[in-house]
Amino acid sequence: MEDKHEVLLLGSWYRSYCTRVELALKLKGIPYRYIEEDLTKKSELLLKYNPVHKKIPVLVHNGKPIVESLVILEYIDENWNHSPKLLPEDPYQRAKVRFWVNYYDEKIKSGSMPIILSRGKERKKAIEDLNKSISVFEEGIKKDFPEKFPFFNGDTLGLLDIVVGANACNYEAFEEVIDSEDTESPSEKNLDFFNWMNALKEHPLMKDTLPPRDKLVAKLKEELLHSPRV
Repeated sequence: MEDKHEVLLLGSWYRSYCTRVELALKLKGIPYRYIEEDLTKKSELLLKYNPVHKKIPVLVHNGKPIVESLVILEYIDENWNHSPKLLPEDPYQRAKVRFWVNYYDEKIKSGSMPIILSRGKERKKAIEDLNKSISVFEEGIKKDFPEKFPFFNGDTLGLLDIVVGANACNYEAFEEVIDSEDTESPSEKNLDFFNWMNALKEHPLMKDTLPPRDKLVAKLKEELLHSPRV
């Protein structure tokens, strides 16, 4: 059945890519309707609006679909260009934010998957690799945005806060599931980064949008049971 709302979001409660979009919509004060997708049985609406990748999130604005979370976030910032802005006005500052957003997705968010799928020495090596990536990110942020740490947009959230926080603010649930007793966990190794995450978790929008820890732990454990092991 066709939805008549101006803004529609197809998503999943435990996918941080979707949490990003919800945070941006709430930050901008944009009314929207949310539809929870069952990823084991994709809806006709999802297949209609994202026939190429058949993935979430999908933002539908006046019947027109926008896909891929980073593309959606920039669309939201450009289409609803009132404050608060997700990206800085200065082109060079925007470029630096985009660089670290891409680094986070490619090196840190993606780097957590080998940890989940591995065991023993392989898991230890994957955790060490993730710690190194977080350290590079942490030092780069301090260098490029020294006046804005730990928040990147004053008292409000910016693009980098949203992208990183939607995922890494759930670190306690992740570490509970992986049980990294044999090596130093990311939160023990990279204190400044996780102090930033702890500060972000206290932001009202984060509290309102992040999934409950217990519920997320249960979901991660369920997915772990059905994942191929390395």
